[in-house]
Amino acid sequence: MLTLTHATKKYGSTLAVDDLTLEVRPGEIFGLLGPNGAGKSTTVHLAVGLLSPDSGAVAIGALGSPAKTETRKRVGVAPQALSLYDMLSGEENLQFFGQMYGLSGGVLASRVAWALDFVGLTDRRHDRAGTYSGGMKRRLNLAAAVLHDPDLLLLDEPTVGVDPQSRNSLFENILALKRAGKTIVYTTHYMEEAARLCDRVAIVDRGKLLALDTVPGLLAAHGARPVLVIESPEGERRLSTDDPLGALNGAAARGAITGFRVEHATLEQVFLHLTGRTLRD
Repeated sequence: MLTLTHATKKYGSTLAVDDLTLEVRPGEIFGLLGPNGAGKSTTVHLAVGLLSPDSGAVAIGALGSPAKTETRKRVGVAPQALSLYDMLSGEENLQFFGQMYGLSGGVLASRVAWALDFVGLTDRRHDRAGTYSGGMKRRLNLAAAVLHDPDLLLLDEPTVGVDPQSRNSLFENILALKRAGKTIVYTTHYMEEAARLCDRVAIVDRGKLLALDTVPGLLAAHGARPVLVIESPEGERRLSTDDPLGALNGAAARGAITGFRVEHATLEQVFLHLTGRTLRD
């Protein structure tokens, strides 16, 4: 559904995307992870045709380059910077964006009503967007992205600054879109979101692809061994082992155990292992 083939993009002397090749499969939620400055936003801009690669190619399914107007009509995007007009109501925002995609008349009215219901904003449709909470604005941002029924949806940090209830509501919306057959590219800094939602995850840094796999695949390839933590009257011991049960049985045979737990590798640990721990500003 989305293919980047040896895509490269520079800003002056800064190489934002460096010979990036990846393929997003139809119907999957594809996670795009990376620290600040990794090239995630530039990759999204290439995918929607806002930018053109200096070399290489970007294609949307069989439609080809997103630089073409007809191709862009099959793409929806919810940017991290909210693309809403605070002085317009929620309904008026969606009517405006729908008209930009060529919707009109009964089709526009039907899609606006559906989108408001989909994100749970029907009862606030006449209120100005500027009066909405952060979570409501994020939900309206998503409604604007799906209004024209796109095949490919790009969500750039869609849960930034929202409360747990709104975050959970957005998760339900995203999973409903997947069930409807939509292809979703999901960028986030929240590792637990990627682990919960994404079928596959790409980790990028300095414009390069460092790893691409399912979350279990990434953990198996790049994660540390499980750690068995044993509590006893003498204190706590930590054992790195591929056989926690065997290690536990061995420890129990040697002395009293008051408690234990097994710590497994996490996607965050894999992310830090691949991208480093240096602060990014």
